[in-house]
Amino acid sequence: MKIQNGYVHLVKTALSDFRRNKVRTILTSLGIMIGVYSVVLLIALGLGLKNYIEGQFNSMGANLIMILPGSGFTGEGGAGFGGQGTVGGVSFDERDLNTLERISEIDYIVPIVMKGASIEGDSDKKFGYVMGINDDAFKLMNVEMEYGTEFTKTDIQAATKVSVIGYTLAEKLYGNPSDALGKTVRVNDQRFKIVGVAKKKGDQQADGALYVPFRTTYASINPDKKFWAIYLGIKSDDILPTVKAKAEEALLKRYKADDFAVTEQSELLNSINQIFGIINMVLIAIGSISLLVGGVGIMNIMYATVTERTKEIGIRRAVGATQNDILQQFLTESLMLSIFGGILGLLFASLSVFAIRTFFPASVNLLAVLVSFIVPSAIGVFFGVFPARRAAKLSPIEAIRYE
Repeated sequence: MKIQNGYVHLVKTALSDFRRNKVRTILTSLGIMIGVYSVVLLIALGLGLKNYIEGQFNSMGANLIMILPGSGFTGEGGAGFGGQGTVGGVSFDERDLNTLERISEIDYIVPIVMKGASIEGDSDKKFGYVMGINDDAFKLMNVEMEYGTEFTKTDIQAATKVSVIGYTLAEKLYGNPSDALGKTVRVNDQRFKIVGVAKKKGDQQADGALYVPFRTTYASINPDKKFWAIYLGIKSDDILPTVKAKAEEALLKRYKADDFAVTEQSELLNSINQIFGIINMVLIAIGSISLLVGGVGIMNIMYATVTERTKEIGIRRAVGATQNDILQQFLTESLMLSIFGGILGLLFASLSVFAIRTFFPASVNLLAVLVSFIVPSAIGVFFGVFPARRAAKLSPIEAIRYE
């Protein structure tokens, strides 16, 4: 009970000093608060990016094989839809589609062409993504119609200038998405009649896309008639290894092994998770610089506090306080300042993440919470021990006589 009362007394003494110096207390904790805020927010954004990519793949179903250029991760396209080729890789064409169609175990084949472009409606113009696909892509990407219909195989074969517009893009161009139906949009001097408006998916890229028959893009959007990637849908995951082997064998007749990658969705997700593990470590290291600066700030303030309270320390020593009592007092103040800053940092970061979640799947995980409590505590002890030791070693007589 005596020990417990001692800790309670230390906390009350620290709080009393904080109340006397409110501005200094807030400014001292500000450095730790900014550091924790930076680390937690960076972790949340990194986790959000990982969640976003996993959501993209999961929405396509489990029985999926992706044929990507090069390693599938290099070049400007990365592992997403947007690249038109990669360093050391190839761009696919219809000849490859015809080759892969001979594999009997494949349920459907989806070529992917994607390009960022200015999409012009009746009176407005917005940036969006033009996706050249076939009719099977709607099933692959779980794109359903809110209004109208999808384009068909006949539209693909005839290169009809029709399109399905994403819900958000329709909203931006026409106000009410239903008003987009039957209207014409223009991309690179090509005009496309809108035959369908897709349901909102909550995916910024998909909701802001204009889906068109891939052969229609051959005019001005994709004059090289190349695909960035080809996706293969199969009926059962039991035949995944068989289909992969057959796809590789078919493509090796035309390309070298290093020119393309045939990968399962699970393999790609595992690789992405490894990459994001490294990215998170780098983000934490960057954010920790702010925490280090905050720790130095605490040490400077605590040194100044020791100087200001030299006489008080001398009086306490004179009436029986030990060096250990003084050391504990100043360490407690340093620790409480750090924890206070950590809690504020976590609170503001959580509020920021809550706001970001309306358009991006950022989230605060257990690691971020631990960082906001453990790291500030460690910093408070580490940077507080030096001024606390200085205070504890002051001679009682000299401290009382200090002016």
